[in-house]
Amino acid sequence: MLLPIISLAVFTKRLRRFRRSQDGSAAVEFAMIAPMFFALIFAIMETGMVFLAGQVLETGVQDGARLVYTSQSASAADFKSAICGRVSSLMDCNKLDIDVRSYDAGTTITISDPIDAGGNYVPGGLVYQPPSYPSSKTVVVRGFYQWPLYVTGLGYNIANVSRGTSNSKRLLAATAAVGPQ
Repeated sequence: MLLPIISLAVFTKRLRRFRRSQDGSAAVEFAMIAPMFFALIFAIMETGMVFLAGQVLETGVQDGARLVYTSQSASAADFKSAICGRVSSLMDCNKLDIDVRSYDAGTTITISDPIDAGGNYVPGGLVYQPPSYPSSKTVVVRGFYQWPLYVTGLGYNIANVSRGTSNSKRLLAATAAVGPQ
């Protein structure tokens, strides 16, 4: 089958007509901008969800700290279920880690970072040490939750745990201290 040979004049005429045509230019421009637009929208949504989850965890830990200080939670399991009731709308309670410590009045309170130098979450050393009621001790309650991140593959990475992997996570941490007035 022979292909028709287009003369140079016909080719340049069609090229000029194609250049002047505005048909489909909006679709082409949107196709060029859409990936960056959607990446920005998803990054904003993920940041908002991380912030919301952090606030929910913070509120649950504050309420739980009051329960511990007033001896309304009998055991570590009761305490964890009390906090879990407050945060279960956003978080899996099996992945929630709790640390409760009591300090004498005037004692320096030191809090260790559960993320090691390699960016790994190390929950070892978390304890449940509530004071006996009534108490003049200060109670420090900390809660930790590894929030999964999904937009990190698009170049937006707010992960502070398991850096550089496809399953990056943001460690949400909440701390509340209650004590005698």
